[in-house]
Formats: sequence, C-alpha cells, structure tokens
Amino acid sequence: MEFKDYYQILGVPRDATADDIKKAYRKLARKYHPDVSKEPDAAARMAEVNEANTVLSDPEKRAAYDQLGRAAPHGAGQGFRPPPNWDAGFEFTGGPEGAAGMDGAQFSDFFEELFGRAARARHGGAGAAQAGRAREQRGSDHHARIELDLQDAYHGAERMLSLRGARLDEAGHLVSEERQLQVSIPRGVREGQLIRLAGQGAPGLGGAPAGDLFLEVQFKPDPRWRAEDRDVYQTVPVAPWEAELGGPIQVSTPGGSTVEVTVPARWKSGRKLRLKERGIPAATPGDLYLELQLVLPPTTTDAQRQAWRDLARAFASFDPRSTQGA
Repeated sequence: MEFKDYYQILGVPRDATADDIKKAYRKLARKYHPDVSKEPDAAARMAEVNEANTVLSDPEKRAAYDQLGRAAPHGAGQGFRPPPNWDAGFEFTGGPEGAAGMDGAQFSDFFEELFGRAARARHGGAGAAQAGRAREQRGSDHHARIELDLQDAYHGAERMLSLRGARLDEAGHLVSEERQLQVSIPRGVREGQLIRLAGQGAPGLGGAPAGDLFLEVQFKPDPRWRAEDRDVYQTVPVAPWEAELGGPIQVSTPGGSTVEVTVPARWKSGRKLRLKERGIPAATPGDLYLELQLVLPPTTTDAQRQAWRDLARAFASFDPRSTQGA
C-alpha cells in the first residue's frame, strides 16, 4: 500500500494552522475542480486533495495521522503497512458506525485502511455549526479503539485507560489532549465488541445530556495465541520425540490454568487439538485449539551432537527431499 503524505498533497508544512490548511485546500480546489479545470488529471487530483483535507482539517484524524507518519520510514509513494491496532487509544468524534454525509466520496485504499467509514463523520466541523443553531442538543457520541490482553476476556478486569484527542487553539494550531478513564472490562468480551460508557462523549448544549463513548475492543498481538470470534488458537511447541512418539504434555492456557493433553503419535504439520469450551467464556463458550509446532532443540555439547549423528545413522534410508522430485 502506498503511503499518502497529505501535507505534501496540500503543499503545507506539518505545523500548518487550520487557516493555512483551509487556504491551501481552496486554492487547489479552484485549480483541480473537474467543472472548471483543464488539467488532464483534474478528477484524480481533486479526489486526492479532498482526501488530504478530510484528514488534516479534522484535529482528531490529524493527530492520529501525525503519529502514524512518524512511524513511516519513507515518504509518499513508498510501500507501507500500518502497525496492528495503530490507532488504539485515539478518541474520535462520532459513533462507531460513523454518520452519513460522505459515503459517496471516493477515498484511497490508504485512507480506508486507516480510518474507514466511521472516520468520515463530522467532516469539516459541520457538527459544531449545527450545534450553534440549536438551543438544546445532546452531546455527540465519541468512539475509540482500545487494546486489551486476551486474558482480560477470560476473567474480566478493571483497567485505567488513556485516551488521546486533539483540538485547535485560538491560533489554529493543533493541540493534543489526553484523559484517563477507569473502565470495567466484562468477562467474555470479544474482539470487535463495543463497550458503551454512558455520558462520556461530548457535553450537551442547553442542559441536554452528554453523548456516549463507545470503546471498540482489540486484543494486543501476542505470539502465543490469537482469537477468532470466541475461539482461541494457541501455538504449542513440541519436541521431535514428542511429535513422533506422542504422549502427555502440560500446556498453560490463556485462561490461566494448566492442562494435560495427549499429543497423538506421528505428528503432522498443521495438526490441531481441540479443547471444547476452553475459548472465550460465554453462554456458549468458544473452543481452544492447540496448534502443534515442531521445535528442534539446540545442540551445544559433544554428547548432543553425537546423539544427532546416531539418529542420522538410525534413519540412513530416510530422504526428506524425496517428495520434491528430480
């Protein structure tokens, strides 16, 4: 995926004020708007300019984009893949499903990967303008992604979460903000689930209630296991003799318990052992799948090296490459 340098597209510095961004956008819109432009690539350039303005004119999106940009090793046009859960902890205005108003716009794969449909809500401060015309108005909902350990889903937890937001100061410069919330994580929560915190969105106007904050759960990447809905997949290393001969082994599970399982003899790549109802808890719990992974022991002593030589002699007729053909 190509990294998009939105500052370069609009021709503004990274410390540009909101007014600088607005002026740059208007200038480029006059140049590339398909209704008036004679440029051969006017439509494509206008779409690119609109996308850059969508991000940089929104303080919340801009703050998240700026952090991601610092992690990009190369400039625009270079291959780039955002880290997993890169936007965890950023608080955005709008509910988790976004709002109507920009669904007809065309966005690049880069934008969709970063922000998606939900991030298009309240483009250009329209929400604030509408609020100014209302005597009473409920505060807008906010949403944010949060990262949790998979173990939190097994037991529930109390977590102090830091959420990052952004606003413009009086001079139009971007100012980062942060708030902390004590959040109860329910047992059995799964990835993609929303935790609703009533009244933790934007304050209401004219005595109207505040909006809500929706926290979208993501699990932290962990080399030991991964979740798919309520099922959990866990990598279990096995030694060569365990894989070939089979037998009982002890396995520590993400739920915190240690279980004894029997490895079947004659290990095969991709084999899984299913532990029923040991996945994420629920009225109908998920299952835990143990994915067996063959691990070779390190050889550090003369005796260990001799053991491998003896093994090679015992299996002298075995050719691991015989299935590859000539």
